[in-house]
Amino acid sequence: MNVLQLFLQGDGVTRLVALILMAMSVATWVLILWKSWLLHRASGDVLRSIAAFWQSTSVDEAMQRLKIFDREALIIPLIVATKMEADGTLAAAGEKSLQLTRVLRDALHAALAKLQYGQVLLATVGSTAPFVGLLGTVWGIYHALIGIANAGQVTIDKISGPVGEALIMTAAGLAVAIPAVLAYNVLGRSIGRIEAELEGFARDLRELAAGQSVRPA
Repeated sequence: MNVLQLFLQGDGVTRLVALILMAMSVATWVLILWKSWLLHRASGDVLRSIAAFWQSTSVDEAMQRLKIFDREALIIPLIVATKMEADGTLAAAGEKSLQLTRVLRDALHAALAKLQYGQVLLATVGSTAPFVGLLGTVWGIYHALIGIANAGQVTIDKISGPVGEALIMTAAGLAVAIPAVLAYNVLGRSIGRIEAELEGFARDLRELAAGQSVRPA
């Protein structure tokens, strides 16, 4: 018996569990493919953008060059954040170094939130999918035992068949959870590398902006 047959012959709970696992699997693989592409591109863009910035003769020139390199808009917001104009609010009060720290921190958090998007879903699927599959297994075994009890005569083939069919749900839960856990760890390492580059650039940019007036176009 395959999963499709189990779905067609199962009751409402069995079908619901199967649909939940299917939705988790589809969402996980769509997210894995999209984030793999995003992080691969962002990793190269960040390195090229940082190199282009420091090779530029002015901030205006750097901003023009970064429009080509920074396709995911991870570096440009950091530079734009250093353009602070007094507007009479508390955000513009205090020493310039404190203002720079605040605006760069906010810009950095926004960039990291973009990179971290979807990680919570992967972690949730990886931690809950086995238990969802286990719920389907327990429910299937319960109905199998009820059927065996109603049949009266108990033989090994009557036990092994229904129980084996119910255990398919456990295997399905693991099949959904394992890719999610692996992707969470692999993508998390890629995010960590990009995050380190962004934090280093933000610190260097703060030192540069604190020592001179940065006015990007």
